Amino acid sequence: MKPALLLLTLILALTGCTTSRYQHANDFTPVAVTDIHALPEPEPKTEPRSSMGNPRSYKVLGKEYQVMDSADHYKERGIASWYGMKFHGHRTSNGEIYDVYQFTAAHKTLPLPSYVRVTRVDNGQAIIVRVNDRGPFHEGRIIDLSYAAAVKLGIHKMGTAQVDVEIVKPPHTHSVRWVQVSALSDAAAARRLQESLQQSLAPMTWPVNISSQDDGSGLHKVRIGPVPEGDDLNAVLERLIQLNIHQPLLLATHQL
Repeated sequence: MKPALLLLTLILALTGCTTSRYQHANDFTPVAVTDIHALPEPEPKTEPRSSMGNPRSYKVLGKEYQVMDSADHYKERGIASWYGMKFHGHRTSNGEIYDVYQFTAAHKTLPLPSYVRVTRVDNGQAIIVRVNDRGPFHEGRIIDLSYAAAVKLGIHKMGTAQVDVEIVKPPHTHSVRWVQVSALSDAAAARRLQESLQQSLAPMTWPVNISSQDDGSGLHKVRIGPVPEGDDLNAVLERLIQLNIHQPLLLATHQL
């Protein structure tokens, strides 16, 4: 393959935005998901880096991006958007086929594939997605969600929302627990507690999340985890005692 053709092929694979790749000139909304909760979220697992989509650096629209060597401890707050039927059935940057009804996402610099938890800042609603594409290349946006992921987070009609994005590591081979610290009816109070706990637990890096299930209770449950049982869990519990938080609820499953 000639060098110029090879370069063009690489650019097309990375950008995900060149109209010649797609049968539709503009993006549009897929057929609505009848029961979004029936679609399973991806389960994080250890995967090798894709052979496509992971150059050390690449350029789009004149801007250069550096692909992360490691996503350990990655966390970022910014604007999430979503992309739909224009890209459905076409290849993502790592060579897979984009399916608007799968929980996937595009990110500019995370290794492909990666698993991240995307949490809406305004209500604590969260979802896990598998990152297998590059983008979004609109200024100010940090992640582009699939249509299904946008519906699950309730941002498909809004178009965009402020979110926290953090890396999710594959499950531990040993037992883990989630430590529920509080269940609050005030979403803002839950977020304040979440942020305070995350700072107070440093230098430990266990994530502090808010679980807001639609079970009619209206409670926002602030949880730390997953934390491996043993020394790590004991260290968390000791730190909570120092923070005057006694007898937290230990859970074996985050969804409880």
